[in-house]
This record gives sequence, C-alpha cells and structure tokens, in this order.
Amino acid sequence: MDDELRDRITEAAETSALLNAVKHDSEAQVGAIMGPLMGENPEFREYGDEIPGVIAPVVERVNGMDAEERRERLAELAPEKLEELEAEDEGEDHPLPDLPNAEEYDTVRMRVAPNPNGPWHIGHARMAAVVGTYKQRYDGEFICRFDDTDPETKRPDLDAYDAILDAIDYLGFEPDDVVNASDRVETYYEYARKLIDKGGAYTCSCPQGEFSDLKNNGEACPHRDKDAETTRSEFEAMVDGEYDSGEMVLRVRTDITHKNPALRDFVAFRMVDTPHPREAAEQYRCWPMLDFQSGLDDHLLGVTHIIRGIDLQDSAKRQQFVYDYFDWEYPEVIHWGHVQVDEYDVPLSTSSIAELIEDGELAGWDDPRAPTVASLERRGIRGEAVVDAMIQLGTSTSNVDLAMSSIYSNNRDLIDDDSDRAFFVRDSDDHGGLVERQIVGGPDAGEPPLHPDYEERGRREIPVTNGVAVEGDDLPAHGERIWLKGYGCVRHTRDAFEYTGDDIDAVREEGVDVIHWTPADGPRLRLRTMDGDVSGVAEPGLLGYDTDDVVQFERIGFVRLDEVADEAEAESVAYFTHP
Repeated sequence: MDDELRDRITEAAETSALLNAVKHDSEAQVGAIMGPLMGENPEFREYGDEIPGVIAPVVERVNGMDAEERRERLAELAPEKLEELEAEDEGEDHPLPDLPNAEEYDTVRMRVAPNPNGPWHIGHARMAAVVGTYKQRYDGEFICRFDDTDPETKRPDLDAYDAILDAIDYLGFEPDDVVNASDRVETYYEYARKLIDKGGAYTCSCPQGEFSDLKNNGEACPHRDKDAETTRSEFEAMVDGEYDSGEMVLRVRTDITHKNPALRDFVAFRMVDTPHPREAAEQYRCWPMLDFQSGLDDHLLGVTHIIRGIDLQDSAKRQQFVYDYFDWEYPEVIHWGHVQVDEYDVPLSTSSIAELIEDGELAGWDDPRAPTVASLERRGIRGEAVVDAMIQLGTSTSNVDLAMSSIYSNNRDLIDDDSDRAFFVRDSDDHGGLVERQIVGGPDAGEPPLHPDYEERGRREIPVTNGVAVEGDDLPAHGERIWLKGYGCVRHTRDAFEYTGDDIDAVREEGVDVIHWTPADGPRLRLRTMDGDVSGVAEPGLLGYDTDDVVQFERIGFVRLDEVADEAEAESVAYFTHP
C-alpha cells in the first residue's frame, strides 16, 4: 500500500480504537476494531492482510492513554461519535420502541409467519429476533405460523419447515405454538361460508384481465350481485374441486369504487391444480389467498401485534374489510422498511439462492458465500450476536442497512475470551504461496501463548526441527530479519532462517515485522471463506480440538472447526467466522 493509504488507515484506526476503548472502558483490541474498520471503509478490504500490522502500533498507543485522555482525543477526532456514545449511555434500556397499547392486552401475542419455500436468509432472521425479543420483554407469547397455502407460486419445500424452526432455535427462541396453515383449510372454508352468508363474498368466473379492467374503472363485474345461495353452491363446487385453475374464484365484496384499486373486491380463494407437497394437504384444490388466510388466522390465534413490511400496508386494509364483516378488532400493526445486508454478492432472495444451489454455484444453504442463517451458524457466529444486531435496527418505516461488521463485533465480544489462538499458513497465490525454510540454530520449538490475555492457560509447543512454513508475502528479502511469533527473530539466508537471538526491541524499535508460521510438516487444513476455499498448513495442536470449537487464526481471524482429521496426513476443514 502507498503512504497516503497507510495514513488514512492509521487515522481511521485511531478513531476506531478510541471508540472501542471508550465504549467498553477497557483496552482496545486489534481484532475488535478490524470489523468496523473494514465495514466503514470497504476500500481497505483488499489490504486486509497488511492492515493488522499498520493498526497494531495505533492500538498500542491508544491503550497507553488513560480514560480521560482517550475521551478527549476522541472528541478531537470524531466529536459526533462521542456524542452518540454519550446518548447511548443516557438512553433507554430497550433498543426497540414500546409496543402500541400493550397494556390493554392480558397477554402480548405475536407471530412470525414464514412461507416455507426455503430455509431462511439473513433478512428473515430480523422478524424472529424482534418478535422473540418482544416476547421476552412483555412476558408474552410467540407463534410460528407457516403460511403455506400457496402450493404453486411459492411452493413449500418440505425440508424448510424444520430448517426454519432450527433457525429460530439458533437465534435463541422457542415458539409457544407452531401452526401449519395448510392444516387449517377446513377452518378457512368454514369462515368463507359465514362470510358468504353475511353478504361479504361472491363467486366470480370473469377472466382475470377482464375483471382487472372493470376493477380499475370502478365498475362491478356481472357476478357481484349474485345471491348468497348461488354463491354458496358455487363455492361448494370449488371446495369439491369441480373447477379448473383460473375458472372460478371467491371474492370479498369491498367497495368497487374505492380510491385504491388494490382494495376493490379482492380474491379470497382460487383454484390450484398443483397438489400441495404435504401429504396431509395434497387433496385440496381450493386454496385461500394469503390476505384472507393470514388475516383470519391472526384473529383466531389471538395475535395482538403484527409486524410487517411497509409494502404490505394494503394487506391490512384488505383484511380490515373481512374484520368489519365479522365485527372483529384488528390487531395493532407496526410497519417497517426492508433490510439489506452488505458483504454478499448473492441477493437476499430465497429463490435466487435455491437456483444457485441447484446450478452448483453454491454447495448448499450453509455455504459460507450464502447470506443465510444456516451459513452464519456453520461459520460459528452465535445467534445472540445476530439478534443484538437486528434489534439495533429498530422498527423504522425506512429501509435499513445491516452491516455484517456489527454482527461480527457482537460475536467477537461473545467468543474472544474463550477462543484459543493458533497459526495457519495459507498456500494460495493471493498470499504468495507457501514457502518452506529450515531453521538454523535456535530452540527446537516455539511457545506462543494459547491466549495473549490469559497467560495462565499455558502455551502451545510448535516444533521447528523439520523446518517451518510461511506465506510467500511474509518472506523477507535475503539478509533481512523477520520475527516468527512465539519463536523469535530469524534472518533470511538463501535457503534457511538463521536464528539471531535478537530481543523484542527488534520489533518495537527497529521495525522487524512479526509473522505467523507453522511447522513445514504440519497438518493440512482447508479454510472455507466467503471468497472461496483456501488450503494450507496448521500447527499440530489443532488436531487436539473438537468439531464446533472456535479458534482464532492469528492475523487471519476466528474460525469454526468443521472437520478435525484423525491424523496429520488427512485434511481438516474450518469455516471462516470473521476477522
């Protein structure tokens, strides 16, 4: 990197380090500021391997200040960030606003209503995170209702039901009730009949385009004035499957001249020829539309508060017509904007992700490149970190952006203390390949600490007798020195590293770079990342860990061990968690 970029990184790192230290009233950590630094400055990301070395002296300087000096310096560099911190300190304990009129209900009862056409992407987690948090806050109840009454356009995936429940569990919540709408079709028929008897619905066989033209002109179709007896008879024929798809629908009678055409005589039931994939529901051909089904269920299941997208405001208005016919009170509604997530090249779209998996471009829903809940879990990110980031977005009607760096920061706080450190040398062109050198002189092994903040945990013993492996980009020129972390200072000769015995002042005062390394014959490991797989060599102690353990590869980031080989000759697999 050039000097100008180095200066920019140094300046941004000082602000991030000060913010981290002031916020947590503790020393800043290089790992803790890497995520926010990269998130706020995406142009730094291509220099990710070099940045820790640039910001380490900055962090050390910040940690040398007392609390008042840090606050004063932050006020000089970024007064607005200090003001935000102070506002947070004085703010409410709850990042989410109070639910409207919650005191008027004996029990606050909310729902997530996923369409099980695939496992959840990250955006879906927001609803469960917020609803689950409100449940805890109000000592309320949480329903998971699968809105699976569209066997054709958004066809349910039988594996998605359990996958979604697993995602909710991963986030730290347990629904009080789990309901499949496709099990309740007879209930929807029952209330459709009642609605017909109240004069609130009629059967219509107009071609869709023809009805659309009439509706848009505020004109009634010729079927609107049917008597209830005829409508009831034709609806029973729909239930019995006597019509083909598109031949007959049941419409809710609203206001055909309403100023909003979307609210005029909307469809409540339609015919679908495609059988439902669930065996318990495969016999039905007359299916409720989502607005009818969901509105009915919200009342019958006792939902008190609904959260839905701002783009679904018309749904509440359509459902209100049905509620008025039955003289029901509509639940409290909160509308919010959509959430977008950075860092991913794959869109937040269930169908798009499924297509990429089908085409073989993604290995599955838990591929680290997929913006899915399953991927976050497999990478070793805790559900609590996701929930905390989601609720910080609030419930604004504006669209919001979720920075993955906020999830990473939350997760780092949860895992850093418990994560041992380890070395992993990447054998890839992006890092100069893997270079092996023999050690001349010096100890037979390096002994870096298991965790730099907890010396009492002990040290790792990493042998050097069969040579060491380093990343090509870290290899110094001939005659130059390098510090093998946990081992000591060596000088690069033509084909070896010669131990020099220099003390740590070589690093602190003479600018000798500190690098990670492994034994040349260390166990092989494949690291799965958002940018693809990277193979390399790890230190031998890694084989002593278990699947699901999280360690931090120094100068690389945290990883979750996915497969730990039984022997050094086999390849282990880890998933990159975050910096």
